[in-house]
Amino acid sequence: MATTVHCSIVSAEQEIFSGLVEMVVASGTLGELGIMPGHAPLLSGIKPGPVKLVLEGGDEEIFFASGGFIEVQPTAVTILADTAIRADNIDEAAASEAEQKAQAELNDQRAEVDFARVNADLQEQAAMLRTVRKMRDQKNRV
Repeated sequence: MATTVHCSIVSAEQEIFSGLVEMVVASGTLGELGIMPGHAPLLSGIKPGPVKLVLEGGDEEIFFASGGFIEVQPTAVTILADTAIRADNIDEAAASEAEQKAQAELNDQRAEVDFARVNADLQEQAAMLRTVRKMRDQKNRV
């Protein structure tokens, strides 16, 4: 049995990652997914949040995906997301500020608010912050 599988993370703008991995961990729409070489074919939606890759050799890399889809084939795993960012590139202060702004907009009952849009923004910013914190926790363990 193979010990690695090729993984690609693709956003609407560009391919963020392409390489061999030992494992992919993401939040599927129906629960947590752990994909290893030899996994059965699968197509699932993914929730906004961290995507952890265990690289060949055991190093870990964390990305943020704004949601999208994961496709698992015998020789490849592909994650398609509207937005995908390396966790190292996320500005935690900006994400926190955007989360606070969205929360304030939801709480302002005098303003005409598109609740679905603001709620989606709020969830995405919260997921970005979870990703940054997961990356920080991972670095602290090393």
